[in-house]
Amino acid sequence: MKDGVNGVALGVFVFFFLAVTVVGFMAARWRKAENEHSLDEWGLGGRSFGTWITWFLLGGDLYTAYTFVAVPAAIYAAGAAGFFAVPYTILVYPLIFTFLPRLWSVSHRHGYVTTSDFVRGRFGSKGLSLAVAVTGILATMPYIALQLVGIQAVLDVLGVGGGENTNWFVKDLPLLIAFGVLAAYTYSSGLRAPALIAFVKDALIYIVIAVAIIYIPIKLGGFEHIFAAADKKFTTAGAGGLVPAPAGQWTYATLALGSALALFMYPHSITATLSSKSRDVIRRNTTILPLYSLMLGLLALLGFMAIAAGVKVTNGQLAIPQLFEDMFPAWFAGVAFAAIGIGALVPAAIMSIAAANLFTRNIYKDFIKPDATPKQEAQVSKLVSLLVKVGALAFVLTMDKTVAINFQLLGGIWILQTFPSLVGGLFTRWFHRWALLAGWAVGMVYGTLAAYGVASPTQAHFGGSAKEIPGIGEIGYIGLTAFVLNVVVTVVGTFVLKAVKAPEGVDETRPADYTADAGDADVEVELPPATAGSTH
Repeated sequence: MKDGVNGVALGVFVFFFLAVTVVGFMAARWRKAENEHSLDEWGLGGRSFGTWITWFLLGGDLYTAYTFVAVPAAIYAAGAAGFFAVPYTILVYPLIFTFLPRLWSVSHRHGYVTTSDFVRGRFGSKGLSLAVAVTGILATMPYIALQLVGIQAVLDVLGVGGGENTNWFVKDLPLLIAFGVLAAYTYSSGLRAPALIAFVKDALIYIVIAVAIIYIPIKLGGFEHIFAAADKKFTTAGAGGLVPAPAGQWTYATLALGSALALFMYPHSITATLSSKSRDVIRRNTTILPLYSLMLGLLALLGFMAIAAGVKVTNGQLAIPQLFEDMFPAWFAGVAFAAIGIGALVPAAIMSIAAANLFTRNIYKDFIKPDATPKQEAQVSKLVSLLVKVGALAFVLTMDKTVAINFQLLGGIWILQTFPSLVGGLFTRWFHRWALLAGWAVGMVYGTLAAYGVASPTQAHFGGSAKEIPGIGEIGYIGLTAFVLNVVVTVVGTFVLKAVKAPEGVDETRPADYTADAGDADVEVELPPATAGSTH
C-alpha cells in the first residue's frame, strides 16, 4: 500500500461526492407532491417511478458497495467459490417475476408500504407482522454497515484519516462526514434522493468496469497470466487450485439458492419495487435487470486480477481499492473510488428508509400510536432513518472489518425466514398465522445458533454461514437449512391448528387485488365469510 494521501485521486473522489450531495438535496424538489407529508411520498417517492428510474433504483439498491468490494474480495481470498453471487443473481429474476407483480398490485390497492403491512392484512395478525418487521430491521442493519465499510475501505486506500495509531476521531472523521451528508439528504429528500443519485452511481460503475476489464488485463499480460497466477496461489495454499474441491459444491449451490430466495425479502428491495408506478414496470424490470448480472461476472474477475497484480493486504476488503490505485492513473483511480463510494450511499439511503418505514408502520403505528396521522408517520420515519444510520455507523466503528461480509450473510439467514409469510401469502391463505409464526421462530433460532457455532481463523463465533446439514452430512448454507425447518414446522403446524379449529385472522384482501394495475377501478365487493379466507 502506498504511503501518504493520493491527492489527485482524493480530489476526483471529493468532486463526485460533492456532486451527488448536491443532487441528493435537489431531489427534494423533483416531482414534488402537493402533500409531501406521508410515507407514500417520502418513503416511496410517491409511487411514481417509471421503468428506467426503477431500473436504476433497483440496480443501485441491489448492486452495492458490497458488490464492488466484497465479491471480488471473496474471489481474492477464496477463489472461484466467491462466484456464488453470479448464479444467485441469475436465479433471482425468474423467481421474482412470479411474485413481485402480485405484491405490487395488492400493495397499491391497499396502500401497503412494507411487507409487514401485507402480512398483517393477509393473515390478520399483528404478531406475525411484528416478527417480519423486526427481522427486516435486524437484517438491514449489518447491510447498511457493509456499505459504510465500503466507503471506509476507499478512504483507507486514499490515505485519508491517518494510520492505525492516529486518534480514533481523526481517523474516522472522513467516514463521519460521509455519514452526516448521507443522513442529511435522506432526511430531506427521502427515496427521491437515491433514485436520482443512482443514475450517477450506475454510470460510474459501468464505466469503471468496462475500463478495468480491458485496461488491467493488458497491463498484466492477459487473462491467461491472470488465471495462471490465481491458480498458482490457491494450489500453493493447499486449496486444490482455482476451482473449489467437490466437498465445497454443496456450500456453493446452497449459498447461491438461499441467497436468491432471500434477496427480495430485504426491506430495501421491496421499497424500491413499491415505488414503481405500475405493475408492468415491475415485469419489465425483471427482464432487463439481468444486465447487472453480466456486470457482476466481470466485476468478480477483479479478484483474480488483484492476485496477478501482486496486491498484498491484511484486510481483504481493501484488495480491489488497492488494485485500482496500483493499476490506474491517479485521476481514474479517483473515478473508481467515487463509484465505490457512491455505490455505498445509494443503497445505504434506501435501506435506512426501508427500515424506518417498517418501524413506523408496523411497530409505532400498530402498537404505540394507532391513530398516527400520515404527517406524523412521515416525521417518525425520518427520525428513525437517522437512528438506523447511527446504529450502522456504531456497528462499523466497533466491529472487525474483515468479517463484515459474514455479518451481512447472517442477515441473509434471518431475512430468508420471512419467505413463507410473504411469498406464501401472495399465493395462498392456507397457512395458519400461528404456524407461520412458529416456523419463523424455529428458523430464526436454529439459524442464529448454528451461525454462532461457526468459527474462523479470526473469530470464535459467527465466522461464516456454512455448516453441516443435519441428516445429509454435507456442508451447506445455514440459511437454507433454517428455511427448510421453517417450512416443515409451518406445514405441520398448519395441519394441526386447522384440525383443532384454531382461530384464523381476517383476510382483508380479495383475489382481484393481486392482479390489479394502477388504472383499475377499486370496486368494493362484499365477500361471504367462506370466501374471505380462500386460496388464490
